Amino acid sequence: MQELFSVPMSDVKKELRRGVIECSKRGLLHTTKWLAEMHHGLSDVHIDNAPPDDDRSFSECQLEGIAPAEYSAYFLAKSYYDVREYDRAAHAVRNCESDVPRFLHLYSTYMAKEKRRLDSTTDQANLNEPNQMRDLTDLLATLRSEYGRSRLDGYGIYLYGVVLKALNLNQAAEQMLLNAISLVPMLWSAYLELSPLIMEKKKLLSLQLGKHWMRHFFMAHTYLELYLNDDGLKIFEDLQAAGFSKSIYITSQMALVYHNKRDVDKAIELFQALLENDPYRLDNVDTYSNLLFVKEMKTEMAQLAHKAVSINKYRPETCCVIGNYYSIRCDHQVAISYFQRALKLNPKYLAAWTLMGHEFMELKNTNAAIQSYRKAVEVNKRDYRAWYGLGQAYEIIKMHYYSLYYFKIAHQLRPYDSRMLVALGETYEKLEKCENAVKCYWKACDVGDIEGIAMYKLASLHEKLGDHETAVHCYLLYCEDERAATDKQSLYQGFMTLANYYEKKGDYERAACYAYKCLDSDDRKNEAKALLKTIDWRRSAEEKKKKSSTTTTMANAETSSEEEMEWEQLDARARGPFTSRDDGGQTTTTTTTTAATATATTSSSSSTGSTSSRQPRTVAEGVRRAQSGQRSSTAPAANSTTTATATTTRFTLEAPATSSTSAAASAAAVAAALDETTTSAAEVTPTSSEQQANNDGSSMEISSVSID
Repeated sequence: MQELFSVPMSDVKKELRRGVIECSKRGLLHTTKWLAEMHHGLSDVHIDNAPPDDDRSFSECQLEGIAPAEYSAYFLAKSYYDVREYDRAAHAVRNCESDVPRFLHLYSTYMAKEKRRLDSTTDQANLNEPNQMRDLTDLLATLRSEYGRSRLDGYGIYLYGVVLKALNLNQAAEQMLLNAISLVPMLWSAYLELSPLIMEKKKLLSLQLGKHWMRHFFMAHTYLELYLNDDGLKIFEDLQAAGFSKSIYITSQMALVYHNKRDVDKAIELFQALLENDPYRLDNVDTYSNLLFVKEMKTEMAQLAHKAVSINKYRPETCCVIGNYYSIRCDHQVAISYFQRALKLNPKYLAAWTLMGHEFMELKNTNAAIQSYRKAVEVNKRDYRAWYGLGQAYEIIKMHYYSLYYFKIAHQLRPYDSRMLVALGETYEKLEKCENAVKCYWKACDVGDIEGIAMYKLASLHEKLGDHETAVHCYLLYCEDERAATDKQSLYQGFMTLANYYEKKGDYERAACYAYKCLDSDDRKNEAKALLKTIDWRRSAEEKKKKSSTTTTMANAETSSEEEMEWEQLDARARGPFTSRDDGGQTTTTTTTTAATATATTSSSSSTGSTSSRQPRTVAEGVRRAQSGQRSSTAPAANSTTTATATTTRFTLEAPATSSTSAAASAAAVAAALDETTTSAAEVTPTSSEQQANNDGSSMEISSVSID
């Protein structure tokens, strides 16, 4: 935009004024209107006191290009042209040779033929049929002859390009329009005719448009036609900053940008500002009515319709607004009649064809909808709404390959529109091309899901394919923001799927949480209640199971503790005193280890798994236990049996004189039993650690005291 900023705004305003005069002389009404609006937007720039260009006055500019001898014929022809009597205008200047009257003759001839073509066009006729264009062949031959003799100026070359484009000779038309722009850079109509021939951004950037500042308006307009909204918005913002801040055209174009970006609130705000500044403006009012339809603002729609009728009820835009008003009231048949009226006024009115197709879809009239969408495509092949509508219509009649073709074209026109990607994914899914469907759904999520259903479609597809883990992950992403979900039934379906999944996994808390959310749905309420009952039953069963296992554990612990206490009591009984008298007749107390055999045998009836040799309380009982221990040591448990060797110490039992013979006999029996036990236990020599363990608790201590 550096070239634009380097141009003084005073020079820009002078060029606009000169363009208004030149286009007005030639009857180029739309270009004159556009240039006048741009000129009015620069009202803060003052050039009235500046000297005129090339020392020519304003009145001289109005008559430039007209021979003085042809003034009379020109003024007559121009008056006929202004009241749309094109044949009379062309006839009035048929013999003129100067540039302006000659162009007026050719252009009046073209307008007369175009008017006859439109008047004869019916709703069922093809707008581009060859017989409709046959009348232009004579004019084309005349223009080709004039161009060959170099008798056409920039305006004549523009008309030559328009006729070539009407005959679908697009390549030659593009070249002629570029030549016209280079000769007359202020001719806005040439830019508008060239824009539909540009199908991609790469081609737009490669065009040789020169260095004139008007090319920025053309590029911004073409970016909008290509739905490159961000690029177009940036150029318009730069133009506003350069000095066109009061331009009505730029404000309206920015409103269209926000409309394409689906920023409905911002677009409505700009349109309301336009109506405040220019309350009788009907340009783009049909787009404003579409925004009100989307927001379901019925009151504002009714006010807009009444206002449009009061301004001009025979404008196509007015008929479109009234059609949208009846459509929002669900009176589709009346809406169709107003769209048809708009097409009678202008058969190339794109919005009416598309909206009428939508109304036929609401009435389930698929054939009529397809016909309307096809007419819209004939008017403008870049209208993605018409291509998308064709895809939907063929989807209803289950011709999925046709719908796939049309959805692909709509996606090419709007590559970052998630609605086109979701439609493609659904069609691929119906054609059982699940891999392509998954790619479309993921891309729709990446570019920003407008309708909020791409993730749900993806989850349902993974669930259908049996990939439950991925399906659950997608459902979680879909259910994260409940307010973002537009389809509540799909949201409840996700909740129910997650509840069933976590119930099978045993995560009853999360399962119950999602099941409770489904209670708000009338369709899912009974299923959610049944699942909650199942969750409560499973929870009760698990709690009972936990209680029974806890009781069993406590019983085992009590049994084990009772057995240990019994063994400890036996250990306490095993310790007893034994007295002896030494040779000197003095009473002594000696502690000796007589014959303690500790045999540890693994017992299946013991809860602790270990066995210890315990010493009996009395001598006779100890003899019996020693014998039983000797027998048990022969059992096949050598790996788990430890035998400690007891050291035998001879001791003397001397009874006092008053003792009886029975005491001596019992002592002898005890000694014999101990010798026998020592012999049986001497087979294995213990290690030091085992001996230490035996000395701690496994050996029997006998205290010898003298008996008086």
